[in-house]
Amino acid sequence: MYSIKQVVEMLDIPSVTLRAWENRYQAVVPERTESGYRLYNQENIEDLRWLKEQTDNKGISISHAVRMLKQHKQKDLDERLSVAGGDPKDALDKMRQQIYAALLDIQGERADALIDFGFSLYGYEAMVHQVLVPVLVKVGDAWEQGKATVAQEHYMTHMISNRLSQFFHVFPVYAHLQKVIAFCPAGEHHQIGLLLFSLFLRRNGVEVIYLGSNTPEDGVMELLAKQERIGAVCLSVTNGTLVPYTEKLLERIGSQYPEMQLIAGGKAYEAISLQETKATYVMAEPPERWQAWFDQEFAGIRHRA
Repeated sequence: MYSIKQVVEMLDIPSVTLRAWENRYQAVVPERTESGYRLYNQENIEDLRWLKEQTDNKGISISHAVRMLKQHKQKDLDERLSVAGGDPKDALDKMRQQIYAALLDIQGERADALIDFGFSLYGYEAMVHQVLVPVLVKVGDAWEQGKATVAQEHYMTHMISNRLSQFFHVFPVYAHLQKVIAFCPAGEHHQIGLLLFSLFLRRNGVEVIYLGSNTPEDGVMELLAKQERIGAVCLSVTNGTLVPYTEKLLERIGSQYPEMQLIAGGKAYEAISLQETKATYVMAEPPERWQAWFDQEFAGIRHRA
């Protein structure tokens, strides 16, 4: 791993240029220490070296060079998937089955090793949305059908949730974007959907204050009163009986903070339209449409000073 100072010296790219490439074009996504310092791995170095070659020696704009790089990396991923499993869908399906079987048998070390291998081979997007999320869905189905015990369901869900939570410290935060408080209201214990949406926001540079499941209202209000630059509240509800309470909570937050954006999602809100809720947005779209929503609706919202 390399610090930003080492990368600047190694590649002869000014630090201000490096930060601009990251913040404006997401050229690379370095890891972050707990103190917020950037750490670059060897793949980041190779990508930056390639981008510098395109801009300095070939006269290509950085925006176009980044698009070329991402297209190349996607093509490379497709080729590796084909080599690994003959067909990309078959390779990912095999990975899902292996991780699910390891977790079902409470083989934590094997599951962790498989997940590590999957991230190194397939990358973040494919592993999260095409492997780990389907595994979570399968876990829930197995529990409902009596094929998995409560202990197995809790263990499997906890293992995957912990792996996903690790990414909160990897993606950079962009100061010009609003902060978001994310939580499940009191009585709601299913937080996977909230976690995935919060990770999506985090991957787009949003600082997310993640409170998790079964969060008391007093704690949320206290944070809203004390924290600065919060522009949105995001909550997730799967239990339909909690919708009336959630709507009253949204109304209380909205009346106290009228400029606050209120984002509601989860299974309980799938059939609720904007006309039926106090929320500003109802996130019923599938994950593949979240980016379009973010670019059109969220990125331009100013935070509360």
